[in-house]
Amino acid sequence: MKRIATLTLALALGLTGMQAFAADLKPVDEAGYAKLVAASKGKVVLVNFWATYCVPCRKEMPQLVALEARLRARGFQFVTISADEPEQQSAAGMFLDKLKVPAPAYIRRAKDDEKFTAGVDQKWDGALPASFLYDRQGRKVKSFFGEANLAVVSAAIEKLL
Repeated sequence: MKRIATLTLALALGLTGMQAFAADLKPVDEAGYAKLVAASKGKVVLVNFWATYCVPCRKEMPQLVALEARLRARGFQFVTISADEPEQQSAAGMFLDKLKVPAPAYIRRAKDDEKFTAGVDQKWDGALPASFLYDRQGRKVKSFFGEANLAVVSAAIEKLL
């Protein structure tokens, strides 16, 4: 019985040594997006916008997760932001868990979709998938619209590491 209580406490406190995965999607709005980019300074960050209804998004996600696992130790961080509607949040979280997508993960809750997308990239029309690469100073250095060529994405990240 004591063993079960200890395991339960360890799991509750996150002391198992296991990596946190993304099922708990945190809402992000226009101001929150700027804060999450700023909080990632010191790392090379790829922010990927996707949705469960987007076939190319679901297709590229496992490759992006593999890329993150390969480059994490060198200072690379992969951040996902679901564009799903509130009623799809649970499905989005389950999809990310199934693929063992590392946290942090967010769900877009924009007050104004046009302002949100323009704040991310003036050239982005909101179409999915879309990924944005930031250098260690938090500056956006590359935008990828549509299904990404992972060799091109990987090469762009490698230049910054």
